[in-house]
Amino acid sequence: MTGIPAVFLDRDGTLNEEVEYLCRAEDVRLVPGAREAVARLNALGIPVLVVTNQAGIGRGLYGWPEFQAVTARMAELLAEAGAHLDGVYAAPHHPRGLGDYAHPDHPDRKPNPGMLLRAAREHGVDLARSWMIGDKALDLEAGRNAGCRVALVRTGYGAAVDGSLADLVAPDLGAAVARILDGQDGQDGQDPRNSQGGGDGQDGPGPADPAPRPC
Repeated sequence: MTGIPAVFLDRDGTLNEEVEYLCRAEDVRLVPGAREAVARLNALGIPVLVVTNQAGIGRGLYGWPEFQAVTARMAELLAEAGAHLDGVYAAPHHPRGLGDYAHPDHPDRKPNPGMLLRAAREHGVDLARSWMIGDKALDLEAGRNAGCRVALVRTGYGAAVDGSLADLVAPDLGAAVARILDGQDGQDGQDPRNSQGGGDGQDGPGPADPAPRPC
């Protein structure tokens, strides 16, 4: 695909500090350095696209208005550093979802690549020149399945993830973006602006979902 490179971000644990079933705007805390990292990508004209599993919506723990309020608060916090997101994509489907959101393996739900593929179409993105950054193995799998290179951050659940699954491992989003742009991933990394390519919140670290927290 001909297009521009982008950086895809997981949300909870990567862009903002991990909160189980985040549904209150007042609970939003960005990971230190995240605003500056997004602003750096913005300044280079690289689209920043969030792709997030939202099982809490699918399971009826909160709704789209709460999700939108959280997204708006994130936008406010990013704007304080002159940063913005170019798109936010959410997958509410879950094997134990309610009604239309009940699905055993929806193509949008990470580790499936549906959200990344849709974002790429809508933003004219070349996936082979793009990166997916996340704190869970399913984020890395989604990026691989979409044809991106993948970076693991050690914030959120990232400390428990096998680093060999990623092309790049960094302590946080700011460090990951810096290393991607500086071409220091240790595996022939390249600035996504000129690379020719190579290669949820809401899920928790294991197969069992945590107890829902009230909103």
